[in-house]
Amino acid sequence: MALRATVSRFPGDQDALEEAGLPWGVTVSPFASKDENGNPPVYGSDGHLLPRCENCWAYYNTYCEQEQWAWTCALCGTLNGLSSQAVTRYSLPESCPENLSSFIDLELPMDESEEMQARPVYVAAVDLASSEEFLELVKSALLAALEALGPGSLFGLATFSHKIGLYDVQGPIPVVKNVFIPHDSDSALSMELQDVMPLLSFLAPVDTCKDRIASALETLRPTTSWERTSGAGQGLDGVFLGGRGFGAAMEALFNYLGSEYGNTFALARVFAFLSGAPDIGAGQLDTRRYGEQYASKGEDADRALLPEQTPFYKDLAAVAVQSGVCVDIFAVTNEYTDLASLKFLSIESGGSLFLYTSSDDSTLPQDMYRMLSRPYAFNCVLRLRTSSEFQPSHSYGHFFPDPQYENVQHIICCDSFATYAYDFEFANNVGFSRHTSELPMVQIAFQYTVVVPPDELANAGSSSTTRTKHSLKRRLRIRTLQFGVAHSINEIYDGVDSEVVLSLLVHKVILASLEQGVREGRMLLHDWLVILTAQYNDACKLIQSGHGGSSIVHIDVAFSQCPQLQPLPRLVFALLRNPLLRLHEEGVHPDYRIYLQCLFSGLEPSSLNRAIYPLLTSYASPDKQAYPRHSLSRAALITSGSPIFFLDAFTNLIVFYASTADPSLPFPPPQDCLLRTTINKLKQERCITPKLTFIKGGQDDTTSFENYLIEEQDVEGSGFTSVMGFVSFLEEINQSTLEYMK
Repeated sequence: MALRATVSRFPGDQDALEEAGLPWGVTVSPFASKDENGNPPVYGSDGHLLPRCENCWAYYNTYCEQEQWAWTCALCGTLNGLSSQAVTRYSLPESCPENLSSFIDLELPMDESEEMQARPVYVAAVDLASSEEFLELVKSALLAALEALGPGSLFGLATFSHKIGLYDVQGPIPVVKNVFIPHDSDSALSMELQDVMPLLSFLAPVDTCKDRIASALETLRPTTSWERTSGAGQGLDGVFLGGRGFGAAMEALFNYLGSEYGNTFALARVFAFLSGAPDIGAGQLDTRRYGEQYASKGEDADRALLPEQTPFYKDLAAVAVQSGVCVDIFAVTNEYTDLASLKFLSIESGGSLFLYTSSDDSTLPQDMYRMLSRPYAFNCVLRLRTSSEFQPSHSYGHFFPDPQYENVQHIICCDSFATYAYDFEFANNVGFSRHTSELPMVQIAFQYTVVVPPDELANAGSSSTTRTKHSLKRRLRIRTLQFGVAHSINEIYDGVDSEVVLSLLVHKVILASLEQGVREGRMLLHDWLVILTAQYNDACKLIQSGHGGSSIVHIDVAFSQCPQLQPLPRLVFALLRNPLLRLHEEGVHPDYRIYLQCLFSGLEPSSLNRAIYPLLTSYASPDKQAYPRHSLSRAALITSGSPIFFLDAFTNLIVFYASTADPSLPFPPPQDCLLRTTINKLKQERCITPKLTFIKGGQDDTTSFENYLIEEQDVEGSGFTSVMGFVSFLEEINQSTLEYMK
């Protein structure tokens, strides 16, 4: 469980918080196997016996004062009695994880019925209103998924178009049964999926049916327009009236899986493969809202295309959460699909949203394999508690908020990369009193379930039933942290973590752009930097008074006296250049913007930092690094004199050979060199598969590399309207800060 705060020492009160001009909060990666310093938790059992505070319900931890029969809560100061069982437990404090470490992971007891239902279920829902290329890509992705799934998993194959198809792959040849989707959005299916095919005929054990599932995948064919119009009874003089009933198919699948929830399986994940927008049945979307009509209506496209056009998918996400189903959406399309409406299915159920604009160079198979090979927790509950002087004001991330309890989030599925963020505010006017020794405390409690696979028995003669018995483990992971209080603004600035500040800013501008449009999000970010610059200059007393009360103003826009703040202007500049906040007229596809919102709002701070401001390094040869970091400008390329550059933009990795590079240098770099080792290590560590490109200057098209050299691009326009992009941006911030300070 990694936890990082925007500032290592918290502001003393509301005045200090406003004076600093910085966001105050934390990011949390609850299922990360180690904390932010690389330390693992101390494991133990009997999590249900851990004492809890009668007042604030916080868990007992190493910061609590303990007497023989009582303990004082470190978060709220309440004195709590200890049960006789706890007194015995704590008579040998060295034997209890909660007395050894403030980061613990404890087993919780489960009843036998729960332990028996340890079969994870995976269902692929494949769009047949698509092309051959799309289906070939999906087949290879699902074959990769089958390799990654553990023994004991159950797999179901469903298709959707103008009808829903359910596959029974447990016999010698795959059998598919269909039910037609009503064309209008109000009508229900003619029969429940449970009546079309019993759930246990649909869900096949991966261990014994892998080959049969692969055979069934080979039978997938796109539906023809003739099939769609005649089959669904929608033909009107042969006019094709659509045929992708995605919403109806998802609704039916959740009810199908949810009907047996708790009896058959521990976790269900639905992989939805989409090649376009849903256009028939429940949840159909009108894609005409993307196009020329804004010009005529005078609407702001940056606002109009960000909200969902129907509450259907948000409501359906609640059904998925209720049924314990996590949804991953894989959209492979370059057409407008209205991900703004569809995204709720994945982000609220703890799933992911992937967008691939073409099936040719798509990393979908690698992403599927990677996603399923890493450990993940499910059926999770996340709770953040603080000491009484302050409290969380906002929470951000891919979760479902508890309808009853504040600051409690439900996460159906959570891997080690999944990250959530919280904003803090003061609970009163006093803040952290200087006269007491009490320090600010934060406690994160994360309750989760994991499937523990059976030990593979060495002797092949063992019966398959014993071999595939998984067991479920319910655990409680708790992390308690104490923070210092800053006694001056300089102490706050000296403890800034710019990557976490960027994380909170990204969450805030996404929220602002969803509610008020992209322009508003851009203005919010710009104004924030202006205010921070003004507060910093004021605090550092960099403004000297001149004659007659007028002031000679020298504004330090580069934060030259505070190294911790120095990355921020560059990060804000890069964020304003990012497609996340570029304007519609600059050619940003609305679906791509939504995809970035979903990706960025789940990344841990270092990854997000890399995605916003790429890292450019140079190499003297494939085996020798020249410089570890360059600014993103052509000037850096020219002045360094290095022949090879490597750019890491998180989702893209580019190796660029300068046109002046010695022709004897091997291109592309050989597999056993330092540069390749670096690339392979980065690929292994990423939550998604980055796309690797090799470019030879003077021969290949260098646009994709040069687009990342943002520091000499003007932030307002696109292209090289000003050779001094970042410099002129700082001048503009300087000007705005002066006006603000007047």
